[in-house]
Amino acid sequence: METNENNTPKEEVKNKPKEVKEKNTNKENDGGLFPNRKNNDDDSKFNYFWVYAIIFGFILVSVYMSFYGEHTKETTSTELKQMLNNNDVEKIVVVNEKLAEVYLRDSSLKKAAFSKIANTKFGSPNPGPHFSFSVASNDAFDKFITEFYKDKPTLAQADIKYELRQDWLREVIPWMLPIIILIGFWVFMLRRAGGGIGGPGGNIFNVGKSKAILFDKDEKINITFDDVAGLDEAKVEVHEIVNFLKNPKKYTALGGKIPKGALLIGPPGTGKTLIAKAMAGEAQVPFFSISGSDFVEMFVGVGASRVRDLFRQAREKAPCIIFIDEIDAIGRSRGKNLMNSNDERENTLNQLLVEMDGFSSEKGVIMIAATNRPDVLDAALLRPGRFDRQISIDKPDFKGREQIFKVHLKTIKIGSIVSAQKLAALTPGFVGADIANICNEAALIAARTDKTEIDMQDFNDAIDRAIGGLEKKNKIISPEEKIIIAYHEAGHAVCGWFLENAHPLLKVSIIPRGVAALGYAQYLPKEKYLEREEEMLDRMCMTLGGRAAERVVFDKISTGAQSDLDHVTKVAYAMVSIFGMNEKIGNVSFYDMQNQNSFSKPFSEETSRMIDEESRKIIEQQYLRAQNLLRDKRKELDALAKLLLEKEVLFKDDLEAVIGKHPFDKPELAEPTTNTNGTTSVSINTDVENPSVENTQA
Repeated sequence: METNENNTPKEEVKNKPKEVKEKNTNKENDGGLFPNRKNNDDDSKFNYFWVYAIIFGFILVSVYMSFYGEHTKETTSTELKQMLNNNDVEKIVVVNEKLAEVYLRDSSLKKAAFSKIANTKFGSPNPGPHFSFSVASNDAFDKFITEFYKDKPTLAQADIKYELRQDWLREVIPWMLPIIILIGFWVFMLRRAGGGIGGPGGNIFNVGKSKAILFDKDEKINITFDDVAGLDEAKVEVHEIVNFLKNPKKYTALGGKIPKGALLIGPPGTGKTLIAKAMAGEAQVPFFSISGSDFVEMFVGVGASRVRDLFRQAREKAPCIIFIDEIDAIGRSRGKNLMNSNDERENTLNQLLVEMDGFSSEKGVIMIAATNRPDVLDAALLRPGRFDRQISIDKPDFKGREQIFKVHLKTIKIGSIVSAQKLAALTPGFVGADIANICNEAALIAARTDKTEIDMQDFNDAIDRAIGGLEKKNKIISPEEKIIIAYHEAGHAVCGWFLENAHPLLKVSIIPRGVAALGYAQYLPKEKYLEREEEMLDRMCMTLGGRAAERVVFDKISTGAQSDLDHVTKVAYAMVSIFGMNEKIGNVSFYDMQNQNSFSKPFSEETSRMIDEESRKIIEQQYLRAQNLLRDKRKELDALAKLLLEKEVLFKDDLEAVIGKHPFDKPELAEPTTNTNGTTSVSINTDVENPSVENTQA
């Protein structure tokens, strides 16, 4: 069974979707819900354009060949004299003082010498001319004939004629043929691009037609809500909409109205599109699938036309569901950024707003849309009456990840010690797409080593690869650099070990991974919704532990702390300008104001200077704090760095053997918490995250 981008397996879908209007599109994928689906109905219609083109070309060639005498053979003066002497020539026509056309007698054509030219290629008698002879002029040819018959008074003379012919085909074809070729090439390119320009039908005149794919009642879709794991709350919301369509009397009897639409919101890979696929499998109503970018085209007015066409056809099929994936492509806020304004996109959005809830809107059409950028959507699109429900699909918590792992582990051969619960505990913050990728990577790693089943070590290697990148065993690192990397990672580990609010350490390694990571320390973040100030400061101190160790041990610093500095800078600025965790700046937040004012800061230059100073002060305080901690624990730092140089990879048990038990271990922290959304970020709607990996980069 194949897996999808999120948290459930995806069975191979063998349904045949229908195009909404016409079925003569030859594209395999029209940007709909199921990308691997082929429009098999499109091949049934024959393109008569090519029939007309072939017939016209055949006629053109036939006429051309007939005018130029495809059965005429060139001859010489000697051969012509021989034919005249044998009385085989019936007549000679001199055309335009250039060419003499020789016609033979019917009796002569029966001779063996002329058998090849007696008939045409089609088997009919050849009417002639049978031979051609180039002449210099009428006078020259007349002189030639006179001299030939002068000594042969008894020989019957052939009939000689002189004609002036206007060969219009010879004159027209040289300038007409390039034009015909150019027009044919232009039509060919338009029809080849017809799927992208004209939509269904592959015709430029269908440019305003909807490109949605229709899944009708008689088409069975194999993905249902039973295949969706870890999204229980979202399933309840959308399942109610499906039930409303199946049994509307159950709700309307109490005075309820069918929802106009539902907006699926969540980070990439969490299962928004999968929920829509499950709705298509559960609903016994027509289901239209289209992406937001399918409305946008190079021609003005196409987007609005496609919206009108989509809703017109949806009303004909009502009750039905319309699913628009990545709706932010056409639903962005209007008028906020004048420099990047797009009238065509705004016209498309205006038409969508009218169709969803306007004077002409009708019942029975439910809109489902998905996006991971709800902050950029227009307010008019989000109001009740258009999208009555906004369904949040967050990162799965511990219990959700366990359910997702159970689904994916069913399709692979695993050992007895592999536990979905253990794997869920090792992957905080992972979404369904990440989990599917880890299971697939573990299977590939096990197959690479010729194992008959996948064990826990394969999953650990797959998680390491997903977090830190591919292991670079062949990267040559000098002994001096290896010592610096070992002390850098040991500094992270020691600081995290002796700070109460730091994430528990899971693994520390000095094996290079990924593009630039020379070493990394992996932690097991505590899954929680809120972050206290002291927790953020402790984690900043732990993050700066690598550079602090370099300063304490070598009294020099390297470029290996680039990712650490990037992280602590984001956290420090977030504390000061977003979370109000600075006494000098006060309890103010500029997060939303910064998003809305992309060209100017929403505060004065003095406030900007204060934010910079206070952020640097916080970073410097935690840097000095990390140095002081490592000076106090210098013995543990040296011992851990030495062991890292020997083993290259250390786990929690190795740290306990070298520097003792973790001083802040609590019994209640042994089991992962389950009442969270699985996020490891400092706060919702920010770019500040607490990574589970600290990288040492080149």
